[in-house]
Amino acid sequence: MKHDNYVLEMKNIGKLYSGNRVLKDVTLRLRPGEIHAVLGENGAGKSTLMNILFGMPVIHATGGHEGEIFIDGQAVSIASPFESMKFGIGMVHQEFMLIPGFTITENIKINREITRPNIASRIFGPALKSLDMEAMNSDARKALDTIGLNIEEWTKIAGMPVGYMQFVEIAREIDKADMKIIVFDEPTAVLTESEADALLKAMKVIADSGIAILFITHRLDEVMTIADNITVLRDGELVRTLAKTETNAFHLAELMVGRKVEKIVQESSNVAKSEIALSIKGLKVHMPGENVRQVDLDIFAGEIIGIGGLGGQGKIGIANGIMGLYPAAGQVSIFGKPLALSDTKAAYEAGLAFVSEDRRGVGLLLDSSIEINIAFTAMQMRNSFLYRFGPFSHLAYGKIRKNALKKIADLDIRCTGPTQLTRRLSGGNQQKVCIARALALDPRILLVSEPTRGIDVGAKKIVLETLVKLNRELGMTIIMTSSELAELRSICQRIAIVCGGRVEGILSPDASDVDFGLMMAGDYHKFRGKEVI
Repeated sequence: MKHDNYVLEMKNIGKLYSGNRVLKDVTLRLRPGEIHAVLGENGAGKSTLMNILFGMPVIHATGGHEGEIFIDGQAVSIASPFESMKFGIGMVHQEFMLIPGFTITENIKINREITRPNIASRIFGPALKSLDMEAMNSDARKALDTIGLNIEEWTKIAGMPVGYMQFVEIAREIDKADMKIIVFDEPTAVLTESEADALLKAMKVIADSGIAILFITHRLDEVMTIADNITVLRDGELVRTLAKTETNAFHLAELMVGRKVEKIVQESSNVAKSEIALSIKGLKVHMPGENVRQVDLDIFAGEIIGIGGLGGQGKIGIANGIMGLYPAAGQVSIFGKPLALSDTKAAYEAGLAFVSEDRRGVGLLLDSSIEINIAFTAMQMRNSFLYRFGPFSHLAYGKIRKNALKKIADLDIRCTGPTQLTRRLSGGNQQKVCIARALALDPRILLVSEPTRGIDVGAKKIVLETLVKLNRELGMTIIMTSSELAELRSICQRIAIVCGGRVEGILSPDASDVDFGLMMAGDYHKFRGKEVI
């Protein structure tokens, strides 16, 4: 039965990963020629929904999904990305899937090459047919012209501007036969403003040809410019689906962010704003996927400050750059003294400590004991917990044990004892071991990155309460980077929102959901001052 002329219906879609629900009862409908934007914070469920649509292996390897998918009114089961292509579904990825040494034509026609017979193929079989470059170039030219890209189809990808690469990705999709739906995954994230404008115009041309577009983005101005309808996801659930004419950027920002914030800090501590603990000027960090382009930020002694923003916008790169884990440039000073960048030892010697977002890869020695994990960085950076005999050193086991027992008690690390392997601990207790390791350095400033990632709700609350306790009882300055905006709002006195590798602005935790949403989308300064409808 035909479903009201929908080219795509995803009905009551749900998904569990290891018992954790990441999508619940999500329905999305798309008509031919429609541009449908899908909005949501990190973890809202956008990527999982698209993985289901594309039949990605990660979905089927983890028990499949709930709900039904209809293409042109017919129920389908999409078992692989190859099958999704057969159903006429294409995707323009944020990360380019191009081969630099190949020409534009070769990239557009890869795996769909046009061949013609020759003498060898007539004798030995069709496997030896020649590429029909004239026909392939003609197809490529037609696709490029459709989206308005005026560049020769025989040009190689290597050295091409980023904006052109994005257009080649689009041309490859629209060249495919019987294309019905194209998913654009954050397509303007790496483009300049003029390139982004050109891409939006190209999307409109594609939609006018009858191809439906799913537009995954966080930029509200682009949504209001080009989308016909908008679906907002939050925490794996459908918040609203509405027409562009029924909403505005302020409303969308509120829908995207709005949630109940449980205050762990019931009242803000009075942070003296006279002493600057850490000053950042013109910071640039080359961290793949989290590049920092230009960050200026002053952090006051004794405060808990949050650094938030969407994934890939640079928030994670700030702490990693300051700690010397990735190449950095700019000026950073600790209590007025310049910090040497790209030098991890200098960062620790200046009184910084770091709890990494990569708990299992960077933060812990999983096959070592809790007590060794807690002491390890202090041994490396400060020669603590060691007995020195000239060029030789020996572990001070008594000091290591005493320190571990105190930290286990102070942080309430649930374990069988200090000799237990950290691999055997729960995620929340592993995170507390990471914090204990940082505290063994007696830092003046603690940088904590994604402290609650991958741990259960109860453990999250304990970790956050631990950070508040360190701040209140020891006067420790804490810089918390997190994708969980509600958590930042629950313990921080100020929250700096990072977008496009820069600080978009600084908000009070009690600021409106609208302001947070606009800042995270990079649209705050465009819409600030306009009347909220």
